[in-house]
Amino acid sequence: MKKKMYQNVVVTHLREHSSIYLFVIVLFLMGVIFGAIVVNSLSFSQKEDLYYYLSQFFGQVSNGKIATSNDLFLQSFMHNSKYIGLIGLLGISIIGLPIILILLFIKGMVVGFTVGFLVNQMGWNGFLLSFVSVLPQNFLIIPVFIVTATAAVTISLKMIKRQFMKKISEPIIPMLGKYVLFFLAAGLLLAVAAGIEAYLSPSLMKSVIDSVQ
Repeated sequence: MKKKMYQNVVVTHLREHSSIYLFVIVLFLMGVIFGAIVVNSLSFSQKEDLYYYLSQFFGQVSNGKIATSNDLFLQSFMHNSKYIGLIGLLGISIIGLPIILILLFIKGMVVGFTVGFLVNQMGWNGFLLSFVSVLPQNFLIIPVFIVTATAAVTISLKMIKRQFMKKISEPIIPMLGKYVLFFLAAGLLLAVAAGIEAYLSPSLMKSVIDSVQ
């Protein structure tokens, strides 16, 4: 019974905000594509410099000289939490709507650039490395960013309508309470993603690096 109720809530939510979800997903994918295009626009010397630092990093991974898993977990969790925290604050600031969209685009661009550079420089091996180093945690992180950005855009639009058009009659305190709880739940998912990045990805990367060397 509860499962069906939750499913109905999710379906209703997706139906009500489908246009915003579509816009946010398309914007994120545009960022990914732009990031991949930027790789091709780099000069040969820039690519050589980046690949040198990348090789140094892979050497450290192979030798087990990277930061401890606990440090990686904290770095990943704090970075992503600050990112969605900023998106959340911008959502209730009324004037933050364009910045939310820019942050989402930048997130997509970083993912696209990282994967694009690895594939551009290392071919199939680069694809394998991106698959084990970038994708595992991003299977959670990307949906969290898309959903939280959608929530932030939605509440921002509601705040704008409330402030300037007087069209929203929903009490603001319960609405903000749900919004905060939503972002706290997103934070828990980011903790799981940080765990994957810290405790699973390095060992996967090491096995792939050792196999391609």
